Amino acid sequence: MLAVCQTARVRDVVILGSTGSIGTQALEVIGERTDQFRVVGLAAGGGNVELLARQILEVRPAAVALAQAAAVQDLQLALYAEAKNRGWNAGEMTLPKILAGPDASTELAAYDCDVVLNGITGAAGLGATLATLQAGTTLALANKESLVVGGRLVTEAAAEGQIVAVDSEHSAIAQCLRAGRREEVRKVIVTASGGPFRGWTREQMADVTPEQAMKHPTWNMGRVITINSATLVNKALEVLEAALLYDIDLDDIEPVAHPQSIVHSMVEFVDGSTMAQCSPPDMKLPIALGLTWPDRLADASPPCDWTTASEWTFEPIDHEAFPAITLAKRAGRAGGTAPAVFNAANEACVDAFCAGRIGFLDIVDTVGAVLDEHLSVAAATEGNGSVSSTDVGSGLIGPDRVTVDAVWAADRWARARAAQLTSDGSTTVA
Repeated sequence: MLAVCQTARVRDVVILGSTGSIGTQALEVIGERTDQFRVVGLAAGGGNVELLARQILEVRPAAVALAQAAAVQDLQLALYAEAKNRGWNAGEMTLPKILAGPDASTELAAYDCDVVLNGITGAAGLGATLATLQAGTTLALANKESLVVGGRLVTEAAAEGQIVAVDSEHSAIAQCLRAGRREEVRKVIVTASGGPFRGWTREQMADVTPEQAMKHPTWNMGRVITINSATLVNKALEVLEAALLYDIDLDDIEPVAHPQSIVHSMVEFVDGSTMAQCSPPDMKLPIALGLTWPDRLADASPPCDWTTASEWTFEPIDHEAFPAITLAKRAGRAGGTAPAVFNAANEACVDAFCAGRIGFLDIVDTVGAVLDEHLSVAAATEGNGSVSSTDVGSGLIGPDRVTVDAVWAADRWARARAAQLTSDGSTTVA
């Protein structure tokens, strides 16, 4: 039997977004291997303190971060209630240190540990990503948005090999790249399930409801990422992430629809060979690799069943019906603050769609309108080369001048502009 490479020592782990899909699955992986991992920190938004309380009593972290400061008392009460349900006596439970506020996860990310798993949703994970890299800790990155909006601010802060991708597609790329040298790579193929509307025309999607968009055929995920999968914005962000992670030209990244979600990505080499990473759709495999890379954990997830007949199909993306990838590549080529605008406008539009203010097709159409406006004007600069305070956010700041403050200003402007455009259902930029 082939030997399986295992880690020899206990790894201290901080999990950001512990009550979300990635966080809960990571705790399941760790819970089955307490001889290999120790959870020293958990971070959550604060919307599900009952689940967080159960997690705290299970893993006993030294510190917990809550984005909602108002939820601290609720968490304390939930901890006492959960301890009582377990029949614990007074004194059996020691409360962890509780950090609270919007920067709490960033503070926790800088704690002394071996791996920080960033499973925060959206651009809010940028601070934690940068704090992890600055601390010199391995970053298991499930928060693609922080890399996309941060761009070179993130890649330049990272040491070689410090970022380990947790998205299944990017984990697959990393595994496939082991088959050859970087200069032998011709193309990266990123697979997509196609979402619930694969094969639909724009006309057919005109009356799609939030309930329909939330019915993903393969994955069970949170609201934003599920809607993003329906519009293919999630795949668009993954294309930008792949370019940044592996220094691949956007023109050399090709997304394809693969509804079975078994081939997670492929790498084509210059000799015509294509390497694929295959496994049933289960996030525990890339999560486990994120925690132990480059080692593998035995039985992290079930393998493919080769005793049963199956069919794997691949289809080109219909970019006319799903223009998000083309739009994201435009933002990626512009660089600087453009990807932050693309992401922020989309998050605002997802909220508007779920609230019934706009239609399904209006999500990407509005993102395109906001991005067009941002790209149409370069941010003005003062005599010292800094960005004018009157022009922060609305105009493009290129990759050579971008700062964290500029990213956040662009993020705020894009959300406000998208909210303005969706408040009356209009996607026309004045």
